[in-house]
Amino acid sequence: MDLATILGLVLGFTLIILAIITSSELSTFVDIASVLIVIGGTFATALIKFSIQGYLTGIKEGIATAFFDRNDNPREIIALANRLSRIARRNGLLGLEDEPIDNPFFQKGVQMCVDGSAPEFIQEVLQKEMLMTLDRKSIAEKVFRAFGDLAPAFGMIGTLIGLIAMLSNLDDPSALGPGMALALVTTLYGSVMAQLIFIPIADKLEMKSDLLRNNMALIVDSVMGIYNGMNPQVLDELLETYLPEYQRGAMNMNEEVE
Repeated sequence: MDLATILGLVLGFTLIILAIITSSELSTFVDIASVLIVIGGTFATALIKFSIQGYLTGIKEGIATAFFDRNDNPREIIALANRLSRIARRNGLLGLEDEPIDNPFFQKGVQMCVDGSAPEFIQEVLQKEMLMTLDRKSIAEKVFRAFGDLAPAFGMIGTLIGLIAMLSNLDDPSALGPGMALALVTTLYGSVMAQLIFIPIADKLEMKSDLLRNNMALIVDSVMGIYNGMNPQVLDELLETYLPEYQRGAMNMNEEVE
């Protein structure tokens, strides 16, 4: 569960609602027609941009990634690779068969090593899976980015519809104020949906995709290093290139203490 995403949405909506009820009645900002125009128009037009499969996959992957997926800590991956490499050098690759590995991608690579697959085949399979996984994540980002682009546009369309309806009834001056307020509600809906929901989620998906790409590339190098019987300290030096400069060296220091 990604608490940052949930807390951000809850806090954002709470502040907006508090701002509304302190200045006016909440019912003033509720308009079913505006909801239909913004939400219906946004989701329908986004469907034009993508295939049905890509559209549904993007929504599913986007929600799962933004609210539930958690990327592993790269330092934990390096520590696991170090432990597995020591076991493999001591007991051979078959000694890794019963070792617990929580990451499915890492587990798959180690299992192929245990099964005796050729190193070229292992690397090819892992790299293809990495590319396909990242492609699915990129579709999710594109779908939510499209939602973020379309929502304000349909908010403006709804406002124009409301203004046309209002101006067609100029013989009643008392209705101009309420009519203008309702027309602007649609713009509010579109802006809130774009700036509080869709664009932040798209940015979160982009950030998580970058972290996932880094972790999966790290795992590929880890598996190949283990397969080739690389010295654990040398493997650490190779894998620590994936870490920021200030985090490097901690792994070796911990090993020396042990």
